[in-house]
Amino acid sequence: MKLMQAEKNRTLEAIIYPLLVLIIMWTVFLMDRYFQLDLYRFGVKPQTLEGVKGIFFMPFIHGQRDFSHIINNSVPTLVLLSTLIYFYREIAFYVVLFVWLGTGFLVWYIAINTQSYHIGMSGVIYGLFGFLFISGFFKKYLPLQAISLFVAFVYGSMIWGVFPMEAGISWEGHLSGFLVGTLMAIIFRKKGPVPPKYAYEIEKEMGIEPPDLEGEWRERRRIWEEQQLQKQNIIQQRIEALEKQKSLDESKENNNNPSTNNDRNSSSTQNFGVTYHYVPKKKDS
Repeated sequence: MKLMQAEKNRTLEAIIYPLLVLIIMWTVFLMDRYFQLDLYRFGVKPQTLEGVKGIFFMPFIHGQRDFSHIINNSVPTLVLLSTLIYFYREIAFYVVLFVWLGTGFLVWYIAINTQSYHIGMSGVIYGLFGFLFISGFFKKYLPLQAISLFVAFVYGSMIWGVFPMEAGISWEGHLSGFLVGTLMAIIFRKKGPVPPKYAYEIEKEMGIEPPDLEGEWRERRRIWEEQQLQKQNIIQQRIEALEKQKSLDESKENNNNPSTNNDRNSSSTQNFGVTYHYVPKKKDS
């Protein structure tokens, strides 16, 4: 019952928190659009004191002229943040915090100051993408690997965003987010979900030697072969005893039957000529 409740809570958190982030994003965008607040000034302006505040506020600010910027960032934010919270519940807050602040700081530090402001959630999105993708393979856990492949398949084209391919796109923010997300995956490689362990792995950790199945099979095989050899020896001994008994019986039978001996004696003369002598009777005169 407790496990079911915990699973339910984790699922709700994976839905509610990303939705709250989207609500804040859209609220800020709509207020900026319809009240002309020019909130882009709260973005990151590289290598300036004015732009430091953008490290904290940049992800919530989007271009006020059209909806394409915030729409393109909303779906990945919902998917990746929900995945992070569901599978990495215990460290999700720290990952988001470090990705959020680390991406903003790197953009402020490495980007060239062209008097423009860097705004949008895309840097954080690249950070979440990098973390989930790299961490999934560190864990060697099939569900996470499947999610990593899904992320790579759906948002795989995002990787091109780390190169300066299009004017007006903050490739520095994309690159910074991906680097920070990868670093977080390395730092937290021992945290998060782990693959289920088999019985022999648990016994090995407890110092219990696993059964030597091959050795047991060999021992049973050796005993079986010895038994078969013993049976063959017994059968051979019985055969020899029967032959010996048969020989003794034949010898006794020959000794008890003299005619057989006479036949043998007479047969000994078959190869010799025999002459019979007799005295003829006298004739009467």
